[in-house]
Amino acid sequence: MNEVISAENLDRLHPALLGAIELAIAVGVIWLGMRLINRLLPEGANDTDHHYRFKRQLIKVLFVVFSMVVLIIALPIPDSTRGQLIGLVGVVFTAMIALGSTSFVSNAMSGIMLRSVNNFKPGDFIKAGEHFGRVTDRGLFHTEIQTETRDLTTLPNLFLVQQPVTVTRSSGTFVSANVSLGYDLPHDTAKKHLMQAIEAADLEDGFVRIIELLDHAVLYQAQGMLTDPKKLLSARSRLREQILNVLHNADIEITSPSHMIQRRLDDGLSAMPKHVIEPSDGKHEEDKDAMIFDKAEAAEKTETLRSRREDLKAQLEATDDKEVRGKIKAHIERLDKLLEQRAEKQKES
Repeated sequence: MNEVISAENLDRLHPALLGAIELAIAVGVIWLGMRLINRLLPEGANDTDHHYRFKRQLIKVLFVVFSMVVLIIALPIPDSTRGQLIGLVGVVFTAMIALGSTSFVSNAMSGIMLRSVNNFKPGDFIKAGEHFGRVTDRGLFHTEIQTETRDLTTLPNLFLVQQPVTVTRSSGTFVSANVSLGYDLPHDTAKKHLMQAIEAADLEDGFVRIIELLDHAVLYQAQGMLTDPKKLLSARSRLREQILNVLHNADIEITSPSHMIQRRLDDGLSAMPKHVIEPSDGKHEEDKDAMIFDKAEAAEKTETLRSRREDLKAQLEATDDKEVRGKIKAHIERLDKLLEQRAEKQKES
């Protein structure tokens, strides 16, 4: 009788013991997997590398989903219940993706979309809605820009997907300034002086357009090509400064409605400086551009170094010449040291 009971107990314990072993193995695999991810992608390393952070965040999210499925498979439950749980997890994640328009998942999906489109990179000027600045960092959930006041603004990736994003081209952009001049001034004379202002502002391929015929004046727009977008702010200021200099030195008054509404100008009285204005070289403003966008400048240089390192790695894999491989490896090592130094400086700042 005892032998029969023992055999029955063993038959009952066998499935439960096997299920417990499977569950323990699954937990161990998940634990080892998390340890491996933390060792290969540690939190404190390469924090200034947005590619690294993006990859680390994405891998951890995918590993969490994988772990949930593995645990459900390893649970000692009937197959029908297991299938229902896996289906429930699929429904939950599908609902999160479909309904989470302002959630963690939607920003992550937007970050993946922005990476696939890849229409801007660190150092680029972008404008999205009311926000304008240079990109300093791109993550899985947000994009950071440095504004004209040197402050840092964090934009959710979902916002950048939903809003039209204007990217200033690295090959150059047109800088423009509007000015209203009286109807008593011939438009060809106005265009001639505005072209002088464009040339004095060191802009290329300049031209002048008549934007609108207002009640009190003609609205002109002066435009010129800036080949170095890093100096965008100073170039805008310099163009307006040169317009003032050229027009005032030519005794041409810039009109506005307030002159007509607020006060009447006596004959011969104009709203211009009485002395001749000396043109400036604009170097001071260019120095301020570098100071305002210091983090964006550093991010752009770091991105350039990483891109160069990836190109060298591709060349290293493509060649079998030992001498060439040695030179390439030495160059890669120098770039790695530079990247480490830049990462340390960025942490200190």
